[in-house]
Amino acid sequence: MAELSEQQEQDLGETKQARRSRSGFWFGVIILLIITGLAGAGFYLFTQLRDQQQGLGGEVKGEMSKQIADYQSQLTAIQSQLATLEANVAGKDTHFTKTLADFSQLHNEKLEGTRKELNEAIARLQRQLGKTRGDWLIADAEYLLSVANERLHLVSDVNTTREALEAADQRLRESGDAGTFKVREEIARELSELKSVTVPDIVGVYASIQTLQDRVDKLVLFLPYTGKTLAAPAEIKQPPAAEDQGLLDSAMSQLGGIVTIRHTEHEVKAILTPEEAQFIREQLRVKLEMVKISLVQHNEALFQSSLADAKKWTEQNFTKNADVDSFIAELDRLDNLKIRSQLPDISASLKMLKDIATLRIETDKAMLPAETVVDDKKTNPVEPIKPVETSTPVEAVPSPK
Repeated sequence: MAELSEQQEQDLGETKQARRSRSGFWFGVIILLIITGLAGAGFYLFTQLRDQQQGLGGEVKGEMSKQIADYQSQLTAIQSQLATLEANVAGKDTHFTKTLADFSQLHNEKLEGTRKELNEAIARLQRQLGKTRGDWLIADAEYLLSVANERLHLVSDVNTTREALEAADQRLRESGDAGTFKVREEIARELSELKSVTVPDIVGVYASIQTLQDRVDKLVLFLPYTGKTLAAPAEIKQPPAAEDQGLLDSAMSQLGGIVTIRHTEHEVKAILTPEEAQFIREQLRVKLEMVKISLVQHNEALFQSSLADAKKWTEQNFTKNADVDSFIAELDRLDNLKIRSQLPDISASLKMLKDIATLRIETDKAMLPAETVVDDKKTNPVEPIKPVETSTPVEAVPSPK
C-alpha cells in the first residue's frame, strides 16, 4: 500500500510535471506568437510610417520647390525694381548735378555782373571825387539845360525855361572853361528866340470859360416849358376906340395882365418839361467843360471844335437876345485865341555841352600859335601869329578823368 501510494504520488508528480512542461511549452509558443505578431505589427507600422514619411517628404519637397520658385520670382521682381530705382536715382542725380551747375553758373554770372557794376560805381565815384569846381559847374549847367528842355516841350513854361537857360549860362561863365564859349553863344541865340514867343494867358481864358458856365442859367430857351418865368407885359397901344368896340377893348385890357403874347421866328412844335430844359442847359455846360479840358491839355484843334460845338448848341436852343449875343460874342473871341505857341528848339546847347570834350579839343587847337608860316616865294620863316588875348583871362580847367 505504501508502495502504491508512493507510486501514485510519483505518477501524480510526473503528471504535474508533464502538465507543467506542456503549459510552459504552450506559454512559450504563445509568447513566441505574441512576439512574432508584435514584430509583424511593428514592421507593418514601420513600413506605413516610412511610406507616410516618403509621401510627406515629397509634398514638403514640392511645396518647398514651389515656395522657392515664388521666392525666386519675387527676388527677380525686387531686382528689377532695384534696377529701376537705381536708374531713377542716377537720373535725379544727373538732374541735380546739372541744376547745381546751372545755378552755380547763374550765380557766377550775377556775381560777375555785380562786380562789374560795383567797379563802375567805384570808378564813377572816383571820377566824381576827381572833378574840379569847373567840372561841377558844367555838370550843373547841363542839368539846367535838360530842365529847360523838359519845361518848354512838356509844360510850355517859357518863363521857367528862360530862367533855367540864364542860370546855365551863369554856371558856364563861372566855370571859366574856354570850351564852353560856343555853348554860351548857342544859349544866347535860344534866349533871343524865347523872347519872341507869345505866351497865351491860360488862366485868364479858363476864368472866362468858367464865367460863361455861370451865365448859362440866364439864357432864355426857344421853346416854352413848365415853370418858365413870364416876362413883363408889353404896353398895348390902342387905336382910337369906337363906341362899338368898348366892350372888346375892356376885355383885352383885363387879359393883358394874365397872358403875354411873344412873337418868335421859330415854330413852336412842343412844350418842354423842366427836366428837358435843365438837360439843354447841362449839355451847354458839358460842352464848355470840354473847352476847358482842351485848354488845359493845350489841344488847339479840340479847343476850337469844342467852341464851335458850344456856339452851335447855343444858337439852336436859346432865344436870340442881348444875353445870347454877348454869350456868342465871347465864344467868338475865345475862338480867335491861340492857346499853343510855336516853341523854338533849344536842344542844340544841351547836345553841345554833352560833347564838351570835343569842344575843348577844338578850342585847344584854335589857341595853339602857328610855329612857322612858309611863304610861297621865300623860305624864310615868319614870326608866329600871337593869339588874340581876351579882356577877361580864363584859366584852363583840366578835363575830368
